[in-house]
Amino acid sequence: MGGVRTVLFVAWVAWSRFRVVIALRDRTAPSVFAALDRTFRVLGGAPTYVLTDNEKTVTVTHIAGVPVRNQQTVDFARHYGVTVLTCQPADPASKGGVESSVKLAKADIVPKATNLLPEYGSFAEVEAACQAFMDLVNNREHRATKRRPQLMLEEERPRLHRIPDTAHTVAFGLSRRVPDNTPMVTFENGLYSVPAQLLGGKVFVRTHGAGDGEQVIIVHHSSDGPIEVARHDRARPGSPRIDDDHFPDHIPKQPGDYVIVPRSKAEAEFLKIGPGAYAWLQAAASVGTARMNQKMAEAVTLSKIGATADIDAALSVAATHHRFANGDLASILNTTTQQSATHTAAEGKSLAQGTGGWAAISAPPPAVIDAGLEESA
Repeated sequence: MGGVRTVLFVAWVAWSRFRVVIALRDRTAPSVFAALDRTFRVLGGAPTYVLTDNEKTVTVTHIAGVPVRNQQTVDFARHYGVTVLTCQPADPASKGGVESSVKLAKADIVPKATNLLPEYGSFAEVEAACQAFMDLVNNREHRATKRRPQLMLEEERPRLHRIPDTAHTVAFGLSRRVPDNTPMVTFENGLYSVPAQLLGGKVFVRTHGAGDGEQVIIVHHSSDGPIEVARHDRARPGSPRIDDDHFPDHIPKQPGDYVIVPRSKAEAEFLKIGPGAYAWLQAAASVGTARMNQKMAEAVTLSKIGATADIDAALSVAATHHRFANGDLASILNTTTQQSATHTAAEGKSLAQGTGGWAAISAPPPAVIDAGLEESA
């Protein structure tokens, strides 16, 4: 995915054949511990023992064939009350069930030429593919038991023992509280962003790698277990590491783009006139107009006498042409309201003079009626 290797953590419950597949960004102990915690919470409890590969996160070395456990793994197992065992080297039969699950998960999730799956665009897409795979295999009949693993897990769950409400967080790093107003946390003189939904929450921060490839990993412990919520390159003092996806509703602020909020009754009455009032206020303030409060009160008075829409239009004209002197608003208002009606042409109407008057040229003169009275002699 994007040239970065992604690890699939696969767990398999022996009796119910229930499978858990979780995508990880690396194979470090904190990531594996977080995946195990999530597995226990998906199952609804922890088994008596956990059988794993001989990873360095679990086994440091072998002495006379006896595996020497990693101290972090021992602390993790003690926290959950489980026993961590490892398979015999070069003995795939001792963990055949999980090997089969790994093979099946790779065939259905990892993009290959044989399954025609496209490359994943984000880590969230990989996680969604893992969840879809789990929903599929755990809710269909298993060929060995002829039953669905999900139903068998319901029977097996009473035999699992309860796990702590909080995860084993020692390996996750230092705890940090996310402020209530900014999704950023401080770690070793650097600032790092986290998802906005974690405002006011608690996260754990640690480093991974060294040199130019060093990364800062941030984990949040939710009801579903520990989840990696952010991964950044190491930040330098004064240069925070920010993921734009962590600020979904953020609108970049431009210099001079002020939020207009009335702070008095007079200001509220003026802004109530309309958009023209907002434009006039910003334009007049930008050029340092004198006695603005008085001119705003004048506009409010005019709006109470005449039509508010006319005052709003006049304010807009004044803002456009920078007419902020005394009497300018009244002058613009008189000019706009006293303009004679204009004639415009349209598809069905022409401004050319008609020929209707030509009919009177050839018409006979009208008859004249003599209504005079003649005197008698």
